Amino acid sequence: MAEAAAPAYIAAMQSDRQRRRQTLVGLGLAALIVVAFVALHVTTVFFLPLEGAWLLAAPFLVAVLTWLSVGLFIVAHDAMHGSLAPGRPGVNRLWGRLTLLIYAGFWMDRLLPKHFDHHKHVGTEGDPDFSADHPTRFWPWYLSFMKRYFGLREFLIMSAIVWTYVLVLKAPLPNLLLYWALPAILSSVQLFYFGTFLPHRHEEAAFADEHNARSNNYPAWLSLLTCFHFGYHREHHLSPGTPWWALPRRRRELQL
Repeated sequence: MAEAAAPAYIAAMQSDRQRRRQTLVGLGLAALIVVAFVALHVTTVFFLPLEGAWLLAAPFLVAVLTWLSVGLFIVAHDAMHGSLAPGRPGVNRLWGRLTLLIYAGFWMDRLLPKHFDHHKHVGTEGDPDFSADHPTRFWPWYLSFMKRYFGLREFLIMSAIVWTYVLVLKAPLPNLLLYWALPAILSSVQLFYFGTFLPHRHEEAAFADEHNARSNNYPAWLSLLTCFHFGYHREHHLSPGTPWWALPRRRRELQL
């Protein structure tokens, strides 16, 4: 009996090790993204003058802040699926709430049911991320997408934060608009384009399966830069428990 049970025991131990490793890697990368975003956000909003060499560097800084903002959302997305810290719902909830609040004043508990509806009804009228009226048009679909997710609550939260920055913390308004508002808007466009529009838009070629999702063919480095591998979207729908940083490996496995 003991010998027969040994393989199952070893498999369970390996699974536990994998979960621990996934948690350590996921939380480590999440911390790096949060710390990098906060540090660059504070520096650019409060301390960089919009003149001289710093003004010339502004496009690069905006691009980095935009990319890190995308990263905040992707961390929250992993938290929603429980893949940030497998088997630790409290840890997932904490990091999901934190990163979404930093990102745009969103509340994870409100987004979670909508995201699960997306997976359950992907690419249909029941999918809150999909536009059945504009399945091939970027801007109408993007606007309807934003209306569903950015409501009065989010507007009031962001307004309160802006006025706190300007009136209490004395942040220069031009810096705030350039290094916070603009990256937030650009990151929403980036996330939508690479993570929703391209994977789920209707094309002449049919979808491969009922997940109604496609993946881009970018190399891993470009996939990371565009959307933290969220463009490997069919792989995500096939394996929602795979964290963002493991999607390239999952893609290779599925292609074998």
